[in-house]
Amino acid sequence: MAYAIPLWPQPAVPVTGGAPFPVRRIYCVGRNYAAHAREMGADPDREPPFFFTKPADAIVPDGATIPYPPATSNLHHEVELVVAIGRGGSAIPVESALEHVFGYAVGLDMTRRDLQNAAKKEGKPWDMGKGFDRSAPCSAIRTAADIGHPATGAVTLSVNGELRQKGDLSDLIWSVAETVSCLSGLVELQPGDLIYTGTPEGVGPVKAGDRLEGAVEGVGTLTVTIG
Repeated sequence: MAYAIPLWPQPAVPVTGGAPFPVRRIYCVGRNYAAHAREMGADPDREPPFFFTKPADAIVPDGATIPYPPATSNLHHEVELVVAIGRGGSAIPVESALEHVFGYAVGLDMTRRDLQNAAKKEGKPWDMGKGFDRSAPCSAIRTAADIGHPATGAVTLSVNGELRQKGDLSDLIWSVAETVSCLSGLVELQPGDLIYTGTPEGVGPVKAGDRLEGAVEGVGTLTVTIG
């Protein structure tokens, strides 16, 4: 088929020991660690999960240097476990949700915090605070067949060798299975979808020249530099 304009490259994430994983959509869970929810002024005990999105081409590979984005003076890091969906579905029961998971990776939800906070204050969408260019660094995916479905393990982020964030997968308010089930009740999940599952406490600003090193125990590591 001929198109009116040239087709753009298909965003994809490497898979350890396999062919690349094409990215269809990126969903992110807001405030899914209790300490981070409190850090952001919310009550984690009463809030159901909520979601926002990033464009698929916001993906940045491990080892990349990303430019400091425009229109912000308060760029924040948020390290997360990323879930890669390999089998689609709607209204997926919690009990079978993990059967839809292809694998896991380490991700960074980069955030223009000043834009996000201004949007919150005015009751406007967060899109430009969250879904900007190169806002979704992601490590190579390790398959569930390789590592299983990690439910515990340290989640950390260091900036220039200094530990900034530290949590554990066991601290997730909504587990991976519950998150997949809940999201599939709102949209039909498809192979190629990524879910960034939320970040532990300790989020903070980065500046040009900073080196960010994220890790999820049993899953992998992710390193990017702010240009």
